[in-house]
Amino acid sequence: MFEIEQFCADCRQAMKETDQERAVRDVVTRAVADPAALMRDIGEPDRAGVFTLHRSDDLTVLNLIWGPEMTLLPHDHRMWAVIGIYTGREENTFYRRSEEDGLTKLGLKIMDAKDCSYLGETAIHKVYNPLTKLTGGLHVYGGDFFGTPRSEWDPESFEEMAYDVDKNVGLFELSNKRMEELKRGAAD
Repeated sequence: MFEIEQFCADCRQAMKETDQERAVRDVVTRAVADPAALMRDIGEPDRAGVFTLHRSDDLTVLNLIWGPEMTLLPHDHRMWAVIGIYTGREENTFYRRSEEDGLTKLGLKIMDAKDCSYLGETAIHKVYNPLTKLTGGLHVYGGDFFGTPRSEWDPESFEEMAYDVDKNVGLFELSNKRMEELKRGAAD
């Protein structure tokens, strides 16, 4: 049975292990293995958003809900991350820095419910929810996700710029407005 408080405590305990990343990945893998149990405690997603479950200097735990067909620009975290999907689908396009072009595309990883992935601290990725429904995932970061300066890249020019937390969190609200408009349009 999944419980938010126990999940966060298990993540904090995993941070004491020699291989923190592997230990946290094990915790997240167990949590998303039973999406129904997880959603009984955390709730079934009903709106896009970034919901903080735990935040400290060395660990951030988020319940991140992607809106339908929502995209984030290529960005880095400058810390490792473990992502576990419990409903929907998340597409990650990975990049590496390039002297000539700013970024070079490396590949695509599609994550469905029950999938869990590790991203190293140098990972750069663009995230997309290809579905017309919400996607929910537990995102665990080995640092202060909101307090660490990071970068994002323009999707066309691949020009690097400072990551704007407020702007990116605002994209979730824009997605919620779009969902409401679609619901109103379908009801008419």
